[in-house]
Amino acid sequence: MDGFEGNTGVIVLAATNIPDVLDKALLRPGRFDRQIAVSLPDFKGRAKILRVHSRDKALGDNVNLDEVAKRCLGMSGADLANVMNEAAIFASRKSKEVIEEEDIYDAMDRI
Repeated sequence: MDGFEGNTGVIVLAATNIPDVLDKALLRPGRFDRQIAVSLPDFKGRAKILRVHSRDKALGDNVNLDEVAKRCLGMSGADLANVMNEAAIFASRKSKEVIEEEDIYDAMDRI
């Protein structure tokens, strides 16, 4: 970032889940000097995220995503996406046509 002319029309965003390992030079004034903490999703957020990541997947009649969201306390959006993808893998390994609740709970244990 040194050696460039200032341009107020350019905004650079960066994200990390481990801010402790960032180089201190990045945090000098005028660089990445603003930090915004994004908390983990609440129940409603988890339920919406699960719905987004299950949209293109065939779910069984016994799957209640609200119940799944209740059990996913402390998971990030990426974790929830991984749960649904792992559940799809578990279901396909068992030659199932749809993802059942047990596949989702097995995936939660794995994630």
